[in-house]
Amino acid sequence: MSTIRVALAGWRGRMGQVVGPGLERAEGLELVARVEAGDDLVAACRAARAEVVVDFTTPAAAVGNARAILEAGCHGVVGTTGFDATDLDDLDRRAKAAGRGLLVAPNFAIGVVLMQRFAAEAARWMPRVEIVESHHDGKHDAPSGTALRTAEAIATAVPGAGGGPAGGLDGARGHDAHGVRVHSLRLPGLLAHQDVVFGAPGEVLTIRHDAMSRECYVPGVVASVRAIRGRVGLVRGLERLLAL
Repeated sequence: MSTIRVALAGWRGRMGQVVGPGLERAEGLELVARVEAGDDLVAACRAARAEVVVDFTTPAAAVGNARAILEAGCHGVVGTTGFDATDLDDLDRRAKAAGRGLLVAPNFAIGVVLMQRFAAEAARWMPRVEIVESHHDGKHDAPSGTALRTAEAIATAVPGAGGGPAGGLDGARGHDAHGVRVHSLRLPGLLAHQDVVFGAPGEVLTIRHDAMSRECYVPGVVASVRAIRGRVGLVRGLERLLAL
């Protein structure tokens, strides 16, 4: 099997500093370009003959970088959030026209994918559910992409599942994501944590995931780099790429 030539966008950031060494250690991958804000992503990828670009930048740069990845003739693994439905539809068309695969995933931890699967199953039996997600105070978006994806998975499995009527003062019951209430904490000392809390008469079920270190994301990123070359078009979520 030939070595996969990989470029990393956002290599100086929190995630880039962990993912970069992980890509260098991975068998069958070669990190051939490191790209930062202000660099010409298309030119850097073409010069390095990159095949796959891994992007961990900022929500403001996410859409432009995804388009640049396809313009460079590369497949993409994008962990940056900030896409809306129109953006995703546009990227799907561009990826298909380019004959390339583009993964957009809010989280690369295998445990998170399993949490979402278990939550969708639990909602069939306990449809009253809310999500509490907690992250470090440097995280730009709220709710997190992971929480929104979890809410979507629950609502797809069980239409109408959620926390019931909002009530209370404005904002007290959190954000409504597909009918599921999502509460966000942003505090120093946290990294990435999520509780999916189900309630029924006389019992409470909590499905929790804790990221203790950003190292937990590396296996999912490496697996995505290896898998995306076999796809054409947009893939939403790690679980859809790896069939988890």
